[in-house]
Amino acid sequence: MRVGCRSAGSSLLPFYPAIAPIVQGEAKMRSARLDATDWRILRELQADGRITNVDLARKVGISAPPCLRRVRALEEAGIIKGFTALLNDRALGFDVTAFAMIRLHSQAEADLIAFEERARSSAIVRDCYMLSGEIDFLLKCVAPDLSTFQEFIIHELTAAPNVASVKTSLVIRASKHAAGVPTELAAKPGAPARPLERARS
Repeated sequence: MRVGCRSAGSSLLPFYPAIAPIVQGEAKMRSARLDATDWRILRELQADGRITNVDLARKVGISAPPCLRRVRALEEAGIIKGFTALLNDRALGFDVTAFAMIRLHSQAEADLIAFEERARSSAIVRDCYMLSGEIDFLLKCVAPDLSTFQEFIIHELTAAPNVASVKTSLVIRASKHAAGVPTELAAKPGAPARPLERARS
């Protein structure tokens, strides 16, 4: 995403209309009131989403009923977005993981939305990120084999409207995969709690 920056002395955040709702949503998320117990709950659930409420309460040091209330409050606030199973791609025959770097001809809002909708509709695209800089979008793709990935790149991605260029890189080896967020960095002892409000998705 090729965007400008404000003059010296003002915010260094690139001023681009499509980014503004994202920033506002993040500010809303940060308004949530989370105390040390909430952070412990989030850490335990992120490590094991199948943990029972009784075991979760025991690990975070509270009784089961208030623990369940806290989990429900975190869900209602949008802090906990959901629970899912992490699948072993290689064990299921998905041997190719690759990244595609996309540059568009136009960065008008309608064109950005159109590309995002195309990415969401593709099963092979697992993650789609809008970027600042020379690349407009980064796609994480997972495919059963190289020919399937090549077919997607040639016939679906490169041929898509408004796509100026596509560069790809195959993953040789995954050295680390840590799902979620680094809760250890956010939970600071003695930090003031924040009001728990519903966060925008």
